[in-house]
Amino acid sequence: MIPTQHFYDPRGVVEADALAAAVRVRSLEGMRLAILDNTKWNAGKLLRNIQEGLSSDTGLSAINYYRKHSFSMNAAPELLDEIAANNDLVVTAIGD
Repeated sequence: MIPTQHFYDPRGVVEADALAAAVRVRSLEGMRLAILDNTKWNAGKLLRNIQEGLSSDTGLSAINYYRKHSFSMNAAPELLDEIAANNDLVVTAIGD
């Protein structure tokens, strides 16, 4: 007789509300860009390169760089409020 084997499916089930994507901006002219670094090493390198690439000739009025306290935690509500109040666009990345 063959013994019964049990397997665990690590994929799990994710239940989330569908969200609409943000409207694409037509121009960066005069926009204020926030870059949010989650403090992971590769994310920081990637985001600094993005910052350098967008610094010239994009028409952005400002590029503001922010860092989360820890990659394993959500950004503090105060940080998110500051980003929302002082920027028009946000770029973030994981970089793993």
